[in-house]
Amino acid sequence: MNDDYRNDRVQNDRLQNDNVIIEPNKSPDTTMPMVVYALYLLSFVVGFTSVIGVVIAYVYRSKGPAWLDEHYRYQIRTFWIGLLYATIASILVLVAIGIPLLIALAVWMIVRCVKGFRGLQEKRAPDNVDTWLF
Repeated sequence: MNDDYRNDRVQNDRLQNDNVIIEPNKSPDTTMPMVVYALYLLSFVVGFTSVIGVVIAYVYRSKGPAWLDEHYRYQIRTFWIGLLYATIASILVLVAIGIPLLIALAVWMIVRCVKGFRGLQEKRAPDNVDTWLF
């Protein structure tokens, strides 16, 4: 009888208001944000993978803890800001300043992805999510 009481208590401790079972000490899955960062980096070789990455980020945002949602927000902003920078740099290639800007864009994208990977490993949101720089 005592074991039944203990099992019921453990089960009740796992229940939240919406009857969703929460596993204690279970860290959230960071696989999809890592895949998005990897797709962004892979876009240097295969150009369209960043589009797949931003679609994944849009689909998975608001489905995890706040720090993980910040990664998805960071990834979405990285895509759109990078697209804007790439468009401007591509136009400026005609006046020869665009090539150094495209190189700077590549460095910018790599730095943002590395910061994101590091934040995921440390189980925290990336620094300066709202910035247009790094």
